[in-house]
Amino acid sequence: MLTDVAHRDMAARGPRAGAGQSLIGGAWRRRFASVALALVALCCLVLTTAAQAATVNNLRLWSAPDHVRLVFDLSGPARANVFTLDNPRRVVIDLDSTKLDVDIDKLDLDASAIDKVRTGVRESGGLRVVLDVNRAVVPKSFTLPPNEQYSDRLVVDLDYPGASAVADPIDPIEAMIRDQEIAAQRAQKEAVAEGKPEQADAVAATVEAQPHPKRDIIIAVDPGHGGEDPGATGPHGTREKDVVLGIARKLKQRFDQTPGFKAFMTRDGDYYVGLRQRTLLARQQKADFFVSIHADAVRSRQPSGSSVYALSQGGATSETARWLAASENQSDLIGGVDGNLSLDDKDEVLRGVLLDLTMTATMNDSLATGGQVLDKLGRINKLHKSKVEQAGFVVLKSPDIPSLLVETGFISNPKEEAELRSPRHQAELAQAIYAGIVAHFRQHPPPASLLAWQRDQGRGSASNEYRVRAGDTLSQVAAGHGISMRALKQANGLDSDILRVGQVLTIP
Repeated sequence: MLTDVAHRDMAARGPRAGAGQSLIGGAWRRRFASVALALVALCCLVLTTAAQAATVNNLRLWSAPDHVRLVFDLSGPARANVFTLDNPRRVVIDLDSTKLDVDIDKLDLDASAIDKVRTGVRESGGLRVVLDVNRAVVPKSFTLPPNEQYSDRLVVDLDYPGASAVADPIDPIEAMIRDQEIAAQRAQKEAVAEGKPEQADAVAATVEAQPHPKRDIIIAVDPGHGGEDPGATGPHGTREKDVVLGIARKLKQRFDQTPGFKAFMTRDGDYYVGLRQRTLLARQQKADFFVSIHADAVRSRQPSGSSVYALSQGGATSETARWLAASENQSDLIGGVDGNLSLDDKDEVLRGVLLDLTMTATMNDSLATGGQVLDKLGRINKLHKSKVEQAGFVVLKSPDIPSLLVETGFISNPKEEAELRSPRHQAELAQAIYAGIVAHFRQHPPPASLLAWQRDQGRGSASNEYRVRAGDTLSQVAAGHGISMRALKQANGLDSDILRVGQVLTIP
């Protein structure tokens, strides 16, 4: 190109001779240099523009009960504009200076709100992606920088307004019963924390025994990882997120087959749920217990065996500090009430005492149940640790819900990786976890639960036992036996003032 321009320039000027040739030749060289510099600058501009253009190399999609996530894997950063259109419903994603290099027809849209994905080139030269959706959605988008696994990404979440994040949410009647229990427990803790136990006694004097609801004990089953987070990967490519989902589904099935129990899963598909969101779902569903399923991994292929973790004291301490911080105070952690109560009228010392009371009881229950689970796991699998370990896992940091994290085995060990893939071994692991949790609740059933009612059917005839009747109050029962309400509650492990008709009380 430079040669052609130079030749045209020379031909237009014609030949020169003598001394004038050197002067005119110098002018020609200067003009040639100027043209050359301009062309180099133009080439640089073209190259820079090309370098800034991004390519969509892959599209990934995950469907959850309350949203669908679409991830664009990009060769470089790209600006995006996401908006909705009506009649018909569409979500439009415009990416500046971007082109498509992926077959969108291979995208699996099943179980999502997206019926079809269409693409086109915008007049400005960018990429337009149109999602035809079959329900109302609220789009949210953000970009992520490259990491060890992925390049630049654009993440588009389509939230479903009003949809539950849990596929099989708790029954409203059971939710109401749990709310009553939780509120009573909170009032009891407040009275103790304020040094006014007589305040709780005064309430108890007026509460008559209520019909026994024989409610289910609610278990939150949490399969770790999911979606764009595969977790650990075994030597033969087994992904942790797939293994733990299989175990979790079998565990839920065992609970659902047992009268007096109901389980729900924090995720029941290949999608990601944030760590804090998992415990929030457990609280929203009024869970009595939370168990998170994982598969361990280390650099060495030698370690093997199962482990059980509860929250560490250090983790509990740091979580107390986190929730006591003014900017992050969440009253729902005091006894599990779902955000309707505020601690703004309580001083910091009282808030600390309330949290401490709640977390101490929760950790004790977690450790006790963890021991039962570890015992059952030890019967079908080698144990990596012979006692319940304690650590500051985020999913364990729910002060009001006893929680365990179970490392079912080492996916980094080739032998255990093969076992973890086996549906039979997955079922054995699920059965062991189930048996440990059930054993704990059979020993310590919540008073309003079916298990408590079943236990009390074989009691009530001993001289130190009393079966609650309609119209009874805690204060009347205590006075009738010449004991204090506090002694009666302590003897029966009652943290609520609500009595149930047919409930059997031990008289100390």
